[in-house]
Amino acid sequence: MSELNQVKSPSMLDASIPVISLIGLLALAVTFFGDNSSYGPNQIALLFSMGIAIVIGLKNGHQWHDMEKAIVKGISLSLGAVLILFAVGSLIGTWLLSGTVPTMIYYGLKILNPSWFYAAACIMCGVVSMSIGSSWTTAATIGVALIGIAQGLGLDPAITAGAVISGAYFGDKISPLSETTNLAPAIAGSELFAHIRYMLWTTAPSILTALVLFIILGFNGTSEVNNVAIDNLSAQLAEQFDISVFNLIPLIILLSLAIKKVPAFPAVAIGALVGAIWAFMFQQELIIRLSAEGSDQLTANILVIWTAFFDGVVIETGNAELNDLLSGGGMSGMLNTVWLIMCALSFGAVLEYLGMLKKFVNAILSAAKSTGSLIASTVATCIGTNVITADQYIAIVMPGRMYKEEYQARGLDPLVLSRTLEDAGTITSPLIPWNTCAVYMSGVLLVNPLDYIFYCFFNWINPILAVIYGFIGFNIKTLAKKVTA
Repeated sequence: MSELNQVKSPSMLDASIPVISLIGLLALAVTFFGDNSSYGPNQIALLFSMGIAIVIGLKNGHQWHDMEKAIVKGISLSLGAVLILFAVGSLIGTWLLSGTVPTMIYYGLKILNPSWFYAAACIMCGVVSMSIGSSWTTAATIGVALIGIAQGLGLDPAITAGAVISGAYFGDKISPLSETTNLAPAIAGSELFAHIRYMLWTTAPSILTALVLFIILGFNGTSEVNNVAIDNLSAQLAEQFDISVFNLIPLIILLSLAIKKVPAFPAVAIGALVGAIWAFMFQQELIIRLSAEGSDQLTANILVIWTAFFDGVVIETGNAELNDLLSGGGMSGMLNTVWLIMCALSFGAVLEYLGMLKKFVNAILSAAKSTGSLIASTVATCIGTNVITADQYIAIVMPGRMYKEEYQARGLDPLVLSRTLEDAGTITSPLIPWNTCAVYMSGVLLVNPLDYIFYCFFNWINPILAVIYGFIGFNIKTLAKKVTA
């Protein structure tokens, strides 16, 4: 008991120092390392800031072994995502080797009009994500192909990534199959389908506005498209791979598994295995070319397909642009992403354990007098939690728990809280460069978050619209008042 009595709650200064340190160090990382800041510098910034928080915790009477347990617990939250990341790395490797991704790119170059490409990419990802309830799976399959198509069309990969992420998160947000769409109403105390219908008031205008912006960008960029280059790229794809509609079967199998609610890790792992089988069945010429000189056919298949799982594929065509398009994947390609996720969640776990996050929320809540300011505070807390803890689930659960009683006390329907949690917690996660969602999207789409975040129009518009609705009182559902005798 004496040890417990010695522990002090953090002051606002205590809570602010690690966050300010992190912001300053991340700014320095970007200044000195630019696009490479996510490949080590950001991780060091997170660990240094965590060290500062630990020193403050020791000053306030906390024991190191308790903080260490909190760090281990924080890291453990990422292990499910890590398994999915490794499976996705293998999937990209085998789907490149099998011709699945090249086939999607090949047909995409034939049918997608450059003027409508960005909007079409957003719609395609929205439909797929809504069907399967996973923005991550959508980005790793349709998104990867769309990035390749954009490069073939001479379009901007950063805008394409913004369109992919906008569509993927729109679909994820309104899908009853999505984990976050089920989590938010569970935390707030609302009903799932009522929650989805209520979200449409902010979600539908946001995605429509985003589509208009993508159409404008598409028509403004069409002059840069080189039809001759497209034809050449299509011909080179056909030279390297056996292009056939049969190569799309691994995609159909994966989407079917997702629709049947098979968990993400086994579904993606099965997709990777199917890709390996398809590579063996349809891409023997390519496998022989990629194998070591003098290898017999059986050895070549074993080595090349096995390598695709853990280290991806490297294809040399004589065309640097095409090499980048067709090379990549493998578990090893996800190691830096895993490193960043573990560092970010460790930092967030320490701040949550020491009570620093709660300190910020209590300060914000004391200033939220009106309904508009309460919703704005919830949005700010969700975004801040995404920044500090680097995890969208924590950004839904923690603010939901902290604000639930306040929403009830003010006579607001639980739907208002559940919608706000999704409008801010789910949607803004890929906008924070060190958040697990942004790290994942960057690792899969191979576009730096600092480049694509400006084009994630849906993800920006949605939380802003939620705050505007709060202040003008539009579509803010209140609890029915009880009639007294």
